[in-house]
Amino acid sequence: MFSKIRSLIFKLDPETAHDLAIKSLKFNFIYQNKIKKNKSIETEIFGKKIPNPIGIAAGFDKDAEVYNSLFKLGFGFVEVGTVTPLNQYGNPKPRIFRLEEDEALINRLGFNSSGSEKVRSRIISNSPKGLFGINIGPNKDTNNKEEDYLIGLRKFYNLADYLTINISSPNTENLRSFHNEDELSKLLDLVEKEKKILKTNIPIVVKISPDIKDENINIIAELLLKHNVEAVIISNSTDRNRENLSNINKLEKGGLSGKPLEKKSNELINKFYKILKNKIKIIGVGGVDSGQSVYQKIINGASLVQLYTGMIYKGPSIVSKINEELINILENERVKNISDIVGSKN
Repeated sequence: MFSKIRSLIFKLDPETAHDLAIKSLKFNFIYQNKIKKNKSIETEIFGKKIPNPIGIAAGFDKDAEVYNSLFKLGFGFVEVGTVTPLNQYGNPKPRIFRLEEDEALINRLGFNSSGSEKVRSRIISNSPKGLFGINIGPNKDTNNKEEDYLIGLRKFYNLADYLTINISSPNTENLRSFHNEDELSKLLDLVEKEKKILKTNIPIVVKISPDIKDENINIIAELLLKHNVEAVIISNSTDRNRENLSNINKLEKGGLSGKPLEKKSNELINKFYKILKNKIKIIGVGGVDSGQSVYQKIINGASLVQLYTGMIYKGPSIVSKINEELINILENERVKNISDIVGSKN
């Protein structure tokens, strides 16, 4: 169905098409595929079993409107957000650009968000029916970014299975400075202290940039271990990697996601896995659109993966297709469970 109407959808402005997708999911206009289950792709994170390792990345359901509809599509876990403390419009439109020949997107949304109070009310009134994460970030005009993260922690610690500290968007000024040793250490220390005050064991995940330098990998990995971070998302969109793109939209400012990010993401996952091993779970993001692309993320060191751009190009049946392909790959490789091959490329 999607392949027949994709050309029509792609005639719409990308943000308009996204809003239409959210409305379609909200009102159950999107056909729910039969979800294939198999022991080989079942996995575990944060002490909970999930039916498959495929998650939807933050950015799709920014305001927590359709997470339960996404579970029905077959996602093993769903992450909403990025949610900021106060509502904000984000950057001026147009701010999303398709690069069809490259199977990519460039966005400069800038954390457009309904704000934490509205999102909190929504989640309270509609309990998530699967492993559920909330991605939090600071407001653009805040005077204290660290405090904004703590506000997100206070608002959502009892409503999610995990919280993601997003320090990696290229579209919020100075956000990526949290990759610096002193700033990241201070932020994670504040988060740890706030968790003690709240008396919560909510798992904390950190989402990092694909554009970090190799010399920073060890520093970041050691800080994640020191501060008991339970998972790391590798990675967000990149503001680089434009040189081999075909579409004219490659000149647009913003974060690039999709297939051009796949190799860079896999290499970074592998580098972190060599340090973290199985002490901290890695969630791999970037260019996921098939069973083979998931397999490559897993053998490089990811325990789970997330996608977003892949669904834009392949449609809502992408999860069920990936799961079928993944089951076949594991069967052919004689692998009993996907967790058995995490980091096996090393």
